[in-house]
Amino acid sequence: MDKLVIEGGKPLSGTIVIQGAKNAALPILAASMLVEGKVTIDHVPKLLDIDVMLNILRDLGCRAEHSNDTVMIDSSSAVSSHVPEELMRSMRSSIFLMGPLIARFGEVTIYQPGGCAIGERKIDLHLRGLMSLGAQIEEKGSRIVCHAKRLKGAEIHLDFPSVGATENIMMAAVLAEGLTTISNAAREPEIQDLQRFLNTMGAKIIGAGTDTITIEGVEKLTPCRYQVIPDRIVTGTVMVAAAATRGQVTLQNTNPAHLTSLIHVLRRAGVQIAVDGDIIKVGCANRPKAIERIVTSPYPAFPTDLQSQVMVMLALADGVSVMKETIFEGRFKHVEELSRMGADIRVDLNAAFIRGVPRLYGATVEATDLRAGAALVIAGLASQGRTVVEQVHHIDRGYDRIETMLGRLGARISRQSPVPNNGIVP
Repeated sequence: MDKLVIEGGKPLSGTIVIQGAKNAALPILAASMLVEGKVTIDHVPKLLDIDVMLNILRDLGCRAEHSNDTVMIDSSSAVSSHVPEELMRSMRSSIFLMGPLIARFGEVTIYQPGGCAIGERKIDLHLRGLMSLGAQIEEKGSRIVCHAKRLKGAEIHLDFPSVGATENIMMAAVLAEGLTTISNAAREPEIQDLQRFLNTMGAKIIGAGTDTITIEGVEKLTPCRYQVIPDRIVTGTVMVAAAATRGQVTLQNTNPAHLTSLIHVLRRAGVQIAVDGDIIKVGCANRPKAIERIVTSPYPAFPTDLQSQVMVMLALADGVSVMKETIFEGRFKHVEELSRMGADIRVDLNAAFIRGVPRLYGATVEATDLRAGAALVIAGLASQGRTVVEQVHHIDRGYDRIETMLGRLGARISRQSPVPNNGIVP
């Protein structure tokens, strides 16, 4: 397994261009199955999760190419609606294919998806939503088979504003007969991006970004070219890294409106932030201030995907901070690793009490999931001495060569790959 080696203690400085959003690109790639023809999607980052989705599409019979940051998908030759179990288990976002496949083929076979071990993430909201549209669902162990001669519009209320369930129902309802309304829908920017993509192909959807989305079914969609929004979590990660290292960083190709809650938190911590169009400038010359209480909640509140990164900054802040996690019960696994670097953090159920320390110290740590891995990289950048981050494949799921990105800002970070011995025993 690859590992990252970081020589810490140097403030980040410079300008960086933010990659396209993974969490917008994945459902858009899945939605390409709704149209017979060639779809071109720009600003798609090179990530492990993107590779898995493209491999699934190829297995279903599509032609899929990824060159630079552009993906071309031609689904006109797609013949299968059976998603391979081994690929589903490697990425939770493969669940997005349920809606498009049952809408196009009238059937789909999937398996319980995999992904980061950050807590229980059931797919019952996805299944109930499709059942409301007329799908018949049979579960046999981890295997799930769905059938529907023709989906029909319905009024669907989500018990929780699940991003994935909202997007899956949207994609299924696009080709359904009649009108579908999703109430208590998730409001994330990635859902708005999916609406724009589907509407570009001829769908009739309104309301994304609010808690009620309305979809008027159409007979067919037409191919298009589309550009994915910037990745707000990658943007936030770099902003926090700049603050934690007391650096000065300029971020280009961002959408500041997607980061209102983070900008508010950083300003409360004494971080200087200037916004000009799609450019964000971050500076932090002094030690950050503690923040009394941060609570993760669905968008537009503070995102769970930035909780671990901000915790690193608070571990170096002046005073005591409290971080409450309300989305995933398993998202404090990075605390033990940060403690090994000298952080003073105590966890009580879903709350972390963080007493800031003057400095962290380099250590060998393990990325237990995608965002925890990013947090440990930030900790390494802000620490004294050398940090080795293992299990880098988790980080590669959401950051396009994070060592290259941060290296452009002066970070002393490199990737080390194991050297094969070709079967030779030393």
